[in-house]
Amino acid sequence: MQIIAVWFSCGAASAVAAKKTIELYGKTHIVRVINNPIAEEEPDNLRFLKDVQKWLGVKIEFALNKKYPNHSCVEVWDNEKYMSGIYGASCTRALKKQARQQWESENKTDYLILGFTADEEKRHTRFIKTERANILPVLINAGITKRNCFEILKKAGIELPAIYKMGYPNANCIGCVKASSPTYWNHVRKVHPQVFEERAKQSRKIGAKLAEVKGEHIFLDELSPTAKGRPMKNMDFECGIFCEENILKPPHPSRQEGE
Repeated sequence: MQIIAVWFSCGAASAVAAKKTIELYGKTHIVRVINNPIAEEEPDNLRFLKDVQKWLGVKIEFALNKKYPNHSCVEVWDNEKYMSGIYGASCTRALKKQARQQWESENKTDYLILGFTADEEKRHTRFIKTERANILPVLINAGITKRNCFEILKKAGIELPAIYKMGYPNANCIGCVKASSPTYWNHVRKVHPQVFEERAKQSRKIGAKLAEVKGEHIFLDELSPTAKGRPMKNMDFECGIFCEENILKPPHPSRQEGE
């Protein structure tokens, strides 16, 4: 039997993608659901993972980068002296992409499933061109949007990760360095002030200007508490495996200062 690997990111879309995959291919294929655990994610993500695992009826596996057994973004940033910028995010590359590649080197897979929804066809097409072609777009083919995913989980009696209720647009790490909107970072400052302070100190030490205001990249400790950017609802940078699009290996040391 052919093997389908579903990469579950503790987000609503990837949860529904896993369920749909099992419904469509569970009797004809071996379906394996894999997660990349990240230390900086909201703790309730683990509760959500367990609820989804019970709903799916299959055990969710974990894939780690052997270089980072603590699966910590903070450790990756410190080690690589790089956070996020024109080369993508170092945490995504190390804890998502490289962890997946290590897992795939030890486990045969024929097809890949990601949480691309019907409103993300362009991202799906871009991923196929830049990364992998053997993807089964189960949500796109079924016309399931991200909003539909929330509704499906609610109907199934599965409570969404707490981070959504905190006003964040996705179930990413708290203080996601792929974000640049002052709206997002000021939300982190308000809801998780300690995380904001930690990101501000580490990014200043590394030289990473994470916020963008009026076209200019600035350090988080330079960000005005009243600065606003794109509305949170329009921000879509869910950290799944498709964050890997066009990620290149950064030079060392960091190129971020003066970006």
